[in-house]
Amino acid sequence: MRLPLFFVLTTVMIDAMGVGLIMPIMPNLLLEVQGGSLAEAAIWGSILSTVFAVMQFLFSPVLGSLSDALGRRPVLLVSLFVMALDYLVMALAGSLWLLLVGRIIGGITAATHATAGAYIADISKPTEKAANFGLLGAAFGAGFVMGPLIGGLLGELGTRAPFYAAAALAGLNFALGWFVMRETVTDARRRAFDWRRANPLGAFRALARIPGITGLLWVYFLYSVAIYVYPAIWSYFAAEQFAWQPRMIGISLAIYGICMALVQGGLLRYMVRWFGERRTVLWGQVFDFIAFGVLAVIGSGTLALMLIPIAALGAVVQPALQGMMSRVVADNQQGELQGVMTAVHALSMIVSPMMMASTFALFSNSETSYYLPGAPFLLALVLMAIGALVFLRSRPVVAENGTS
Repeated sequence: MRLPLFFVLTTVMIDAMGVGLIMPIMPNLLLEVQGGSLAEAAIWGSILSTVFAVMQFLFSPVLGSLSDALGRRPVLLVSLFVMALDYLVMALAGSLWLLLVGRIIGGITAATHATAGAYIADISKPTEKAANFGLLGAAFGAGFVMGPLIGGLLGELGTRAPFYAAAALAGLNFALGWFVMRETVTDARRRAFDWRRANPLGAFRALARIPGITGLLWVYFLYSVAIYVYPAIWSYFAAEQFAWQPRMIGISLAIYGICMALVQGGLLRYMVRWFGERRTVLWGQVFDFIAFGVLAVIGSGTLALMLIPIAALGAVVQPALQGMMSRVVADNQQGELQGVMTAVHALSMIVSPMMMASTFALFSNSETSYYLPGAPFLLALVLMAIGALVFLRSRPVVAENGTS
């Protein structure tokens, strides 16, 4: 299973890289395509990002359910093939509308995270699920770090170079998967595709009937909204509070991504072994409380850098929660569950930036009587606390049957 696992982890890393790879060149690309001002480019950039997240929200349950019916292999391979073509289209795009179509298709293909998670659930023993989901998180973290770095370097060759690189990566990974990917959905665990359960609302309703799963999904949503405070406002917060330049902001994000990958890919396995999944989630929330509370009032950039490893320890929450939920649902619902979780994460990517950016704007205005640039971290702390209370009250039951 080593090569198939490597293929799946690489797919997730390319998903993460694909987003970050084009970030450094997006402003110049939009100016090149439409002209106008940087402010107008920023508006279109936010539109493209929102469309990407909305498509991921809508289609994650569809691809998850399709993988339960057709298998993980065809869904992953077709998505990678389409992804490679999509990047080529964006590399050649000469209009905003073609870029918009590219982001729509990109959001759909990025929903493969759900199928990748279902594959991990298929090959993992119940006690290994959280740790193996941590490997997915580590792969995503590695892509998060490498994407903007490589994109910035390739951007020196032109605004289209990162798209060609992303297309090449997706194409090479497709070729690898074609030869090494083995199907894990057997006839015993295969479930017929049903449109009523493949849309986000239908999938939520189907899973809500499982005792304890609704509470865990709410915890996952609140955690996702809270933790998204980092990509949503970190650049603006660090510039306002510490007077950091872009180079220092990039370094701090890279440090966080590396620490997060080490925690999810290594430390998580031992924490689950020592404390179990439930207490690992609680410990992760404690680390998040500390990080959010300190960042809300801190005034030293040096101390902020020293805090990054503690903040990264909170990254154990997501895979531990994922492991718990995977053990609650039946074997033939793993794709459906991962689709819903990916949709929940995509929804948080739509909600959190607006919420956190508005809070930052309100409290960082020099004319306000409540000047506190770190206010979004206090909001994140409150959301995390609500999630912790919901989690303490949840009592999920491990599934006994293999199908549902």
